[in-house]
Parts: sequence; C-alpha cells; structure tokens
Amino acid sequence: MKAPGYDSVVSKVRRLLHPIVQKIQQVSAWAGAISPDTSSAQRFGHLGWGTLIAFPQGSIFGEQSIHIGDNTLISRDVTMSVGYMPGVPTLPDSGLTIGARCVVGARSTITAHGRIDIADDVWLGKDVFISDASHGYQDPNVPIGRQMGQHQPVSIGAGSWIGHGSVILPGTQIGKQVVVAAGAVVRGDIPDHSVVAGVPARIVRRFEPGIGWVSSSGDVRPIIDFEEAAQGLAGLDSAVEGFTGPRPAVGGE
Repeated sequence: MKAPGYDSVVSKVRRLLHPIVQKIQQVSAWAGAISPDTSSAQRFGHLGWGTLIAFPQGSIFGEQSIHIGDNTLISRDVTMSVGYMPGVPTLPDSGLTIGARCVVGARSTITAHGRIDIADDVWLGKDVFISDASHGYQDPNVPIGRQMGQHQPVSIGAGSWIGHGSVILPGTQIGKQVVVAAGAVVRGDIPDHSVVAGVPARIVRRFEPGIGWVSSSGDVRPIIDFEEAAQGLAGLDSAVEGFTGPRPAVGGE
C-alpha cells in the first residue's frame, strides 16, 4: 500500500525534474551533433561546410571513407558505415559519398562495402535502407549469415526523393529526379524522371517532354513550373490586399 501523499510527492518531483531533463536533452542534441568544426568531423574523409549529423547518431564507422558535401542534414539515429566492422585496415577511398544539400531521414541506414554514391539534392525519408551487398545463400551447409554476397555499386541521381521505409538493394542505379514511393523495394536500373512503387518496385509513371508525367495506364499529370506558380501566388497576394487593405507590418516594419 502506498504511503499517504505518495502520489502528490511523485507528481511534485516529476514536475521539478521535467524541465531539467528537457533542457539536458536540448543541450545534448546541440553539443552532441557532428559539424565540420567538431573533433569528430576529423575522422571523416570529408564533411562539408554547413553539414550536420544530428545527435544521437546511429552506428557510424569507416568514417575515413565517408564523404559528405555542403549543407547536408543527417538526422538522428542514422547508421552510416563502410566495411563489415569497425577498424577494418583497408577501405576504399570513397566507399560512401553523399552530395550537397541532401537530407537523410531519421533511423535510416546506409551501409557500403564497395561503393554507394548519392548525388546532390537527394532527400531520403525516415527508415530508408541502402546497401551495396547482401548475404549469399548458395552453400546449403554454411549459415547464411556467414556467406558474404557480391559487392554491387549503388547510385542515386541528383534531385531524387526516396520515400519512407524504402529499401534500395545492391546493384541499383537510380537516375535523376526519380521518386521512389514509400515502402518500395528497388533493384536494377531506374531511368531519369520516373516514379517507382511496389515490391518489387515497378515504374508507375514517367516524364515525357511536351506531354507531362504519364502513368502506365495513360493518365497524364501536367508539368508544373514552380517559378510561374510562385509568381501567380504573388499576384494573388496583391489582389487580396485590394480587398482587405495592406498587409499589417510585421516586427515593427
């Protein structure tokens, strides 16, 4: 049986500790992140200007073979590795390359043994898995976990989007401006300007110049020029001001 007033005491202690723990977490996230000016950055082959690897990090090893471009965000709990285990004496010069202005979503895993290249402006959702090697299974007398598969390079072209929970298998070559739908399992060559989905992933839509984004059933989604759209929105904003008066000043402007 609880002593009288026990719940009240626990509640008061929790209220007291709550802001302290929250502040510790915030400070830890700030201080524990890896950026080019931290000592941990020196372990990488290259860590570009403005790049941040959020804290807490996942498993990271083979850093001397990892090259990351400028202004890239690696979210928390992301695993990045080159080689089968930490401390491998011989690694490729650039086993894992991530370009500039990329985003890698939380809890994603990128594990290279030979070579993985991710070009500029590629965004990965959460829980994405990318590898250039898998286990073999051909010998029926050896546990599969002890059979090392062939290394097959992986590349992802500039401007592509890899959706939440996708799996990019060894040997996959993804072109530029490709959309990989959430949960897709991708292997093989994916051409530029296409959309893939499913398990295994299939091309469900591709860009045809002068027409638009055409699906396998013939449905067409029009081309959108985002610069023109932004100009249109600006014009709409001016029209609204005509009905409502000038937009109020912000911040003392």
